[in-house]
Amino acid sequence: MSKVQNVIGDIHLSDDGGRKFAGKSGLHPLSRLSVTFFFILTVISFSKYEMSGLVSMAAYLIIIGILHEYSFRMTLWRILPALVPLGILGLANLFLDQSTYGQMGSITITKGMVSMAVLILKGVFCIIAVYFLILMIGMEGICYSLGQLHMPEEFVTVLFLIYRYLMVLLKETQRLMQAYKLRAPGQRGLHVKTWGAFVGQLLLRSMDRGERVYESMQLRGYGNEYHDVYHKSSHGYPLVKAFPSILYVLVWAAVFLCLRFFPVFQIVGGFNWKRF
Repeated sequence: MSKVQNVIGDIHLSDDGGRKFAGKSGLHPLSRLSVTFFFILTVISFSKYEMSGLVSMAAYLIIIGILHEYSFRMTLWRILPALVPLGILGLANLFLDQSTYGQMGSITITKGMVSMAVLILKGVFCIIAVYFLILMIGMEGICYSLGQLHMPEEFVTVLFLIYRYLMVLLKETQRLMQAYKLRAPGQRGLHVKTWGAFVGQLLLRSMDRGERVYESMQLRGYGNEYHDVYHKSSHGYPLVKAFPSILYVLVWAAVFLCLRFFPVFQIVGGFNWKRF
């Protein structure tokens, strides 16, 4: 199976999982979005040297992953490309901040090492939290929640259509790759001379396919009012009781505040990153 097919399968899997979970959880998708927002806000609020407090924030990701049976190994593998820029940015801290932070045996730990680790860890936590959010409620649930927050309809519609047309682009890429392999069966990848023609054909075919998709949407009654269409869908979000969702947000917000302002690792286990 090609990489493009794997990406298409992952997107379908996240959409299907979001739809199935939305009907079973009994929670409004806005509560999931709010908790993820609070989590990211709490994570980025840690200073560049607060390693122990930041590590404790992994409790939320671990609990969510276990409850919904998400594979952490597969999650890390899927977000790996997004971690490369973080690693490159973090390397600069090794040279810009070389003052001593502590000792681990005979190894001197500099503040640049700690700040680099904190930066990468923040990125990992935030990306995993967003990834779990998409798996839980799907992009439709995210756009619906943004609509409930009275975000501009144009912004939400564009966000949703970008996500949907990404699938169109990927499927057209898959078709072009299959046609290319049939004409060059013994060749691995695309030849350099065909890159320009391939990109041009991909753009033209994607635009043509996108026009047909939009015309089909209009024939089915789409009138640039995404929220009204989704509000009447089978997910049943408007019928969900408010109290469990509010309680869910309040409980996690309290947990995040405790993890942010109390050194849980130091209180429970006497753990201190400044003492190696």
